[in-house]
Amino acid sequence: MKIGVLLSGCGVYDGAEIQESVLTLLAIEELGATYQGIAINKEQYHVINHVSGESMKETRNMLIEAARIVRGNVIDINEIKIDELDALVIPGGFGSAKNLSNWAFEGANGEVLPEIRELISKFINQKKPIVALCVSPVIIALALKNNNQKATLTLGSTKVPSPYTIKEFHNGIENTGAKAIEKTIDEINIDTNLRIVSAPCYMLDCSLPELRSNILKAIKAGIDLAK
Repeated sequence: MKIGVLLSGCGVYDGAEIQESVLTLLAIEELGATYQGIAINKEQYHVINHVSGESMKETRNMLIEAARIVRGNVIDINEIKIDELDALVIPGGFGSAKNLSNWAFEGANGEVLPEIRELISKFINQKKPIVALCVSPVIIALALKNNNQKATLTLGSTKVPSPYTIKEFHNGIENTGAKAIEKTIDEINIDTNLRIVSAPCYMLDCSLPELRSNILKAIKAGIDLAK
């Protein structure tokens, strides 16, 4: 089984969350599958100094940055052959909300890049599973908001500690027409109709072992749906 891993760069504040990405790759291999990194060959929205949190006066390319995480095993999204992939995983990180979409600035009124909408539509239409981690369910919601395919998704729970306002994210998800479900770091959400798995990951306060467990559950569920 071969799984595509869609990366939005390299770094939590301006690209793909590195720990979530690496633990995704680890889970895929531990479960007996292989992966293919996927990225868009375009500049990311901006570059953030991960020490100070400030914007830097430079540009970076999403595909080149993603290659840092997968040791060069990455292809341009336009070169993907869907028939060669059994599932898709989208790790979190602000890149999902800044580079692959403009959710960070427009919320539910935002849009995903055309390449992302097409990719998600192909996987859903071919009934191939998608696993969306952390903030990445917003991409699914935006990609589907103008059609009759309404996903059930989670970005976490309002009942446990979080560095983000989960209620606002869930309200935004529902404003796109999707349904938001509360889940803790010990849980995942499975939309059996559209074959979409979502997991809170770093949307909630959690330890690295808790993050690993959450991702492993999500990847296993995605693989089970693909069988």
